[in-house]
Amino acid sequence: MLRALLVMSLLLAGAWQLGDAAWLLAKARLAHHLIDDAWEEQLRQGEPVRPWPWADTWPVARLRLGEARALPVMAGSSGQALAFGPGLVEGSGEPGDPGRTTVIAAHRDTHFRSLQSLRAGTGVSLQGRHGRWHRYRVTETRVVDSRRELMPVFAGPGLLLVTCYPFNALAAGGPLRFVVYAEYLGAGRAPEV
Repeated sequence: MLRALLVMSLLLAGAWQLGDAAWLLAKARLAHHLIDDAWEEQLRQGEPVRPWPWADTWPVARLRLGEARALPVMAGSSGQALAFGPGLVEGSGEPGDPGRTTVIAAHRDTHFRSLQSLRAGTGVSLQGRHGRWHRYRVTETRVVDSRRELMPVFAGPGLLLVTCYPFNALAAGGPLRFVVYAEYLGAGRAPEV
């Protein structure tokens, strides 16, 4: 009797955990659909559109690294914004801004995991809020110690992608950052993805 009760308790606990994980995955997938819809609506309206009424962020661009699928770029670099995708760092330039570098940050173990495979010469595309695609080419990747070195932000239209480093660290948050700099090549249309 005790054994049967223990087995039943363990089965219920396992089912609870699986259900909880499935619910989290379903919410994440729904969020991405709502974010994509908000981006398309924003392109039509020309004004920021929140993906759901209580959202504290909204899509501001789309980023395509090499041949990969385009990712929505969210407004801001708070933990809440980065949970849904890369974030446009506050105070940085918009795509193609002639006077400021565009800086985008994301988590190393989700949206920016692929940064570790970017090499000099890789193409990057960034769609701005007016629908225009801006093209960039990776020129440099390096590791920066945020305690000793400032991010290399320039008064020009480049693109800086930033994530925590090392990519396989067990604990998040250390002082090292993996930085990808891409030079601006110009604006135009890129293939839809």
